[in-house]
Amino acid sequence: MSTTPNKENHLVISAIGGDRPGIVNELAKASSDNHCNIIDSRMTVLGGEFAVIMMVSGSWNDIAKLENVIPALAKKLDLTTIVKHTQPRQPKAAICYTANVVALDNPGIVHEIANFFSKQNINIDDLQTGTYSAPHTGTQMFNLNMSITIPSDTHLATLREEFMVFCDELNLDAAIEPARNS
Repeated sequence: MSTTPNKENHLVISAIGGDRPGIVNELAKASSDNHCNIIDSRMTVLGGEFAVIMMVSGSWNDIAKLENVIPALAKKLDLTTIVKHTQPRQPKAAICYTANVVALDNPGIVHEIANFFSKQNINIDDLQTGTYSAPHTGTQMFNLNMSITIPSDTHLATLREEFMVFCDELNLDAAIEPARNS
């Protein structure tokens, strides 16, 4: 990794801890106080835990300063943290799509779907799952929303057909379509 002072550097910070107000504020303040910019992040509550992963950018000196304050901030907020230097993602010739699945909840659905796309050499960029009770019956349902990057040499009609057959075999209601914001 280059240590050129004026070069834009990137740091990924991952943290998890008991959910309570103020965690996002403290992490954002630490970034701002150290002249770093939060350029990408995901934050959510899972059970009673708050989880965040964020990428910040800044000069080498500013990233180093932020990296040095994270342990004390983690202790103050009772967070478990991981900090890792990274580089911006290099663009590839690919098409962004979304896949959405709804089904009766049962173990293994995420694995089956991830395995399908892995075998097709398709990268999963973002994945969100959840469960809910179906109206009227209370049946436990599963919902999956994902963003995928399909190599540009992939035959899209064939991929769609194979995905729909795969989902029919597993009794999954699914849709795969171009991402709206790509």
